[in-house]
Amino acid sequence: MNGIPNLIQDLTLILIVAGIVTLLFKKFKQPLVLGYIVAGFLVSPNMPYTMSVVDRADIHTWADIGVMFLLFSLGLDFSFKKILKMGFAPITAALTIVICMMGLGIIVGNCFGWGRMDCIFLGGMLAMSSTTIIYKAFDDLGLSQQKFANMVMSVLILEDVLAIVMMVMLSSIAMGKNPNGGEMVSSVLRIAFFLILWFVIGIFLIPIFLRKTRKLMTSETLIIVALGLCCLMAVISTRVGFSSAFGAFVMGSILAETIEADKIIKVVEPVKNLFGAIFFVSVGMLVDPKILVDYSVPILILVLTILIGQAIFGTFGFMLSGQSLKNAMKCGFSMAQIGEFAFIIASLGLSLGVISKFLYPVVVAVSVITTFLTPYMIRFAEPAYRGLEQKLPKKWVRRLNHATNNPHADIATEQSNWRKLISAIVVNMVIYGILAGATIFIMLQFFLPLSRKMLGHWPGNALCGILTIIFIAPMLRAMVMKKNHSEEFKALWTENRINRFPLLFTVILRILVACCFIFYICNYLTRFTNALMFTIAIAIIVMMVMSRGLKKRSIRLERLFIQNLKSREIAARVEGKRRPLFEGHLIDRDIHIGTFVVPDDSTWEGRTLKDLQFRQRFGVHLSSIIRGSQRLNIPNGSTILFPGDMLHVIGDDEQLQKFSNAIHSELIPEDPEIEKRDMKLHQLILNEGHPLVGMKLKESGIRDVYNCMVVGLEEGQEKLTIIDPSHEFAAGDIIWLVGEEESLRKLFKQGKNCKTKRFNPL
Repeated sequence: MNGIPNLIQDLTLILIVAGIVTLLFKKFKQPLVLGYIVAGFLVSPNMPYTMSVVDRADIHTWADIGVMFLLFSLGLDFSFKKILKMGFAPITAALTIVICMMGLGIIVGNCFGWGRMDCIFLGGMLAMSSTTIIYKAFDDLGLSQQKFANMVMSVLILEDVLAIVMMVMLSSIAMGKNPNGGEMVSSVLRIAFFLILWFVIGIFLIPIFLRKTRKLMTSETLIIVALGLCCLMAVISTRVGFSSAFGAFVMGSILAETIEADKIIKVVEPVKNLFGAIFFVSVGMLVDPKILVDYSVPILILVLTILIGQAIFGTFGFMLSGQSLKNAMKCGFSMAQIGEFAFIIASLGLSLGVISKFLYPVVVAVSVITTFLTPYMIRFAEPAYRGLEQKLPKKWVRRLNHATNNPHADIATEQSNWRKLISAIVVNMVIYGILAGATIFIMLQFFLPLSRKMLGHWPGNALCGILTIIFIAPMLRAMVMKKNHSEEFKALWTENRINRFPLLFTVILRILVACCFIFYICNYLTRFTNALMFTIAIAIIVMMVMSRGLKKRSIRLERLFIQNLKSREIAARVEGKRRPLFEGHLIDRDIHIGTFVVPDDSTWEGRTLKDLQFRQRFGVHLSSIIRGSQRLNIPNGSTILFPGDMLHVIGDDEQLQKFSNAIHSELIPEDPEIEKRDMKLHQLILNEGHPLVGMKLKESGIRDVYNCMVVGLEEGQEKLTIIDPSHEFAAGDIIWLVGEEESLRKLFKQGKNCKTKRFNPL
């Protein structure tokens, strides 16, 4: 191999330049993303004074992989359960901001006379604030612990999810070349269908696979398996009409619910950083200074659009979510920039060939400018609020600042049993309906031709129909029977007789929906009359409901799904990273769980719980001890404490405060003469008349009385032998001793005429 491939040369140039530039950006405390973009500009053909990349096609291929791994990592940090627990406040704010900013971007693009697809993609880019840049700005300004910062981060997480949905919709719109409401609704429904289908199937299968192979998984095999699953879902996603990035995000969100999620995040991070850097460098390579000069006015207008638009619509969105005017302005002003998702959406538009080439460098320039202005916008929120406060009537300001509400409390107080029941039934019908529909599609499209080929037309139809009904039976039974014995159903049934007819209607409606699936299978595979097919469907549903075996199978599958879905939370509670579920019931009784770590110099270390008597001294109960990866639940009196043990202690505020004071005060005092604890090595030659002569080592008291240790007996100049405890000392023995200076001095006082030689340790 005489020459080096162009890809290796280009990669070398990219990494060296990116490394130097990002080090400079790190030194001056600037976002690394901007450093990568600057590095890309330096190695691009648009910069004539530096070396440039030879083969840009290969770099863009690597950049596409970078986008995929970036979204895979985003999925690993994402959790659908977190979104559900947030309530409606962040959802309201995120939807308001994204819709308003996207509309504003489309309007501005039309004012410039740009094409329809340019305007649509521009709106998508302007709607996405940068999670990375805002998080860094909060951290640099010391605002990350403030309440408004937590609200902003919640909205940013939702914006990232909406960006994924937007990318799929933009792809569908770009392919149709004629965006309309019907296509958008169809895109959303397709996204929801495949998202639920993949997520449910993934939660069933992937945690089981990882659980079975857990003992075989090392860091090396785990990263191969994780990236393999990521690429597999990316391929499946492209086959059904979505982008590879969408599939990577879905697989990341599935793996985020597994116990191995934290390990996967650690092993995947270097790969993500490498390919992510290449992607952002490729973004910088598209920056053309000539275009920036020609489009300087649109760039400045877009910067003002983002700053003013986010300040206004961001504040409005957060106020709709229940924030006060002051907090809403802090939140809205913080989001006045665009970042990584704008580049990803722009790359999507270029790869689909639906946006103009000038739009990419324009968006990059806007992102760079707004990123540098982000800290100033965050600081400007307070003065802007004070100025607005002076101009608005005091009654308005007072009402706006007291218009906050707690959405979680409203949901908890307003949500009736009917609302809980109906929402649960709808969710179950959607999930089980999608699973049943997907199973029917797979069986009719793939298994039916095979069975017809093997058995003939009608026997093949019969076999396919029977197997399909067997496969979907647990799903249909769960659809019909789920929530019929719930607390909400029972309460509504007994509270008022008027509720009984609507409750029965919900059951009948679910039975009819389940019958439609059976009817469709029969209609597809047979030539029976409609009445006969409907009768068969009713009979099959009744058999499903009456079957105890099917009931057990359905419950077992649902419990397995719930266990897989909650496996990461359960592992976190076992490892002490999260509080146990029963803590909520304890809080209602004015007691709760405190977490304490035994200090390294605690006087409790090495002592048993019986000896320490926590209950008698403080009135608390020790429920668990976390020791490394080991969890000791309900420890007994013989359990010994060690430094670093994490203790879960149950008690009220006063009891836990006493316990906290004790664990932090009952410490081994610091040794004021620690310098004298240094160990010394001495040689001792035993002369006639030395007290040790004639005594055995075990009787000499060298260890017990003088706290010294005999290392060995010298035999020759280089040979040192270990002495047996029964060895009897004799005159002329040369022994080597180790001990503290004071201890050795006391020992040597026994034989004042003995020769000693001191060796200080290196």
